[in-house]
Order: sequence, then C-alpha cells, then structure tokens
Amino acid sequence: MNLSEKRIKESLKLYFVMGSVNCLKDPATVLQEAIAGGITLFQFREKGNGAKTGYEKISLAKKLQAICKQHDIPFIVNDDIDLALQIDADGVHIGQEDEDPLKVRKKIGSKILGISAHNLEEAQKAIEHGADYLGVGPMYFTSTKTDIREVKGPEVIKIIRMNDIQIPIVGIGGIKQNLARNVIKAGADGVAIISAISQSPDPKLAAKQLLNEVEMAF
Repeated sequence: MNLSEKRIKESLKLYFVMGSVNCLKDPATVLQEAIAGGITLFQFREKGNGAKTGYEKISLAKKLQAICKQHDIPFIVNDDIDLALQIDADGVHIGQEDEDPLKVRKKIGSKILGISAHNLEEAQKAIEHGADYLGVGPMYFTSTKTDIREVKGPEVIKIIRMNDIQIPIVGIGGIKQNLARNVIKAGADGVAIISAISQSPDPKLAAKQLLNEVEMAF
C-alpha cells in the first residue's frame, strides 16, 4: 500500500499505537474495537517490560496486520525494520535514537517512513532524511514511554508550522480526551494515541470520542 501525502495526512487523523503490554485485554480484541470506533492508522509497538520477542512477536504482528488489512487500515511497525520487511508492513516509524533514517529509507524503499521529532531542528533533519510524516511530542506527560523527553506541548507544533513546514504531522504523548483539540489547533493533522484507547474499558467508545474531538477541531 503506497500512500500519497494526501492519504497519509488523512490517515494520521486518529493514529492508534499499541503493543501487548499496553492492553488490558487481548490485543486483537482491543484493535478490533478501536477500528470499530474509527481509528485511521495503526502502529505495532511491541516494547517495554514483558514485551513479546522472536516468534511470539512475529505471530502477534501478523495477527494484528490481518485485522488492519480487513479494514483497509495502514499497518506501521515501530523501530523493527526487519519485522516490517518480513511481514510486508505498510511502513515503519523510527525515533531519534533508532537506526539512521537514510539507511532505513534504503531498506524499505517506497514504504511509509515516520520519524519522531521533538523540536524544529529535528523536524527539518527528519524531512531531509526522507520522512513521510513527523511524530511530534511529547504533547503532554505520559508514563507509557520510559525515555520521555521534556514536555513542550502543542506549542512545538506551532513553531514547526510557522517555519513553513508542510509535511504531515501527528502529535503524540499523553493525549487523551479534551486535549486532542489543542494539538489539532496547533497545526497537527492528527493525534497518536496509546493508553487513552488501549487502557480504556471501552476502546470503541474511546476512539469514537477522540475522533469526534479531532474532527471538530479542524
């Protein structure tokens, strides 16, 4: 699935990021419910204490990918380039401390490349290195990621946009209901959500409410 910039922008609207360690129930169930609630893009992020590895990780990735395919939801893999290539994912997302983006681009060809950026300088560099979209954050405090950078909030997206950067941007980090609109108003094309959906007793409702908030903010 080679997505145009326009389609990537639209797909970022409600970007669900999840691995088994983030869920209160079976990850496949959580994903299905989140899709029913209206998520537009999915990232498989199997990291943290108790994360699956080896065959178990591949098996879970394939299971979740099949669900996404059924519903025409692009499937992105976080940081594991070999896994992304092995299962023919739609793209990969890498952080500032991960593999060199130029090498990643060479490996993945025309697949989607998302790169995390925390400030204007990193955003400019990511674009030079071939990013198709930027994951900008952290927007708010989050306990999901242990290596969290300083929280700068939606203001950092405003700064990036003021410097004439038009690339699709998704805000990430601690975003939950009633906070998503500020991220969109700052200039993001969407919000990336982990625990506000994965830890919700009703992922479908959580996704639906977040999507509604995002759409109302445009």
